[in-house]
Amino acid sequence: MILGLDISTSITGYTILDDKGEIYEIGHIDLRKQKNFFDKARTCRDAIAAIDKRSTSWIKKVYIEQSLQSFRSGFSSAHTLSLLSRFNGVLSWICSDLFDTDPEYIGATTARKVVGIKVPRGKKAKEIVLQFVIDNVPGFDVEYTRHGNPKAGYVDRSDSYVIAKAGWIREREEAKDTD
Repeated sequence: MILGLDISTSITGYTILDDKGEIYEIGHIDLRKQKNFFDKARTCRDAIAAIDKRSTSWIKKVYIEQSLQSFRSGFSSAHTLSLLSRFNGVLSWICSDLFDTDPEYIGATTARKVVGIKVPRGKKAKEIVLQFVIDNVPGFDVEYTRHGNPKAGYVDRSDSYVIAKAGWIREREEAKDTD
């Protein structure tokens, strides 16, 4: 089984794929009520440990969305980038410790390309990814607010799915190369 994570300090999405690349479990960990960095990390640790206990087969690989490495106008500040990098590192270590495997990192743009998602210029990638997953992944259901927007966590779920699926595809390609 493969675990894919979309790590954030507000909501962390996760997807577990079986050996056939099908969703075994998908969900998110809501961290918005925890104000302390370490409370957020403990909450994620406990949730990831619970995921491991629910899985019927040991998670063999962990893929994590690579954290942002540079500034982009109108996006995250230095403080936010630093916080996300620290949180990504803590959760990476937690996964390495729990699953006895070192996580691999995949950039969001690379993951989308591997899975076959094209984001037209000027469009918001998160919206395109969510719609792609809704249209192409059986059983991926989204709850909406009364205003018609996806409820919190569903975009994170779709992002984690893309990371997990890109990891699964990479593994299949590597297995072909060694045959």
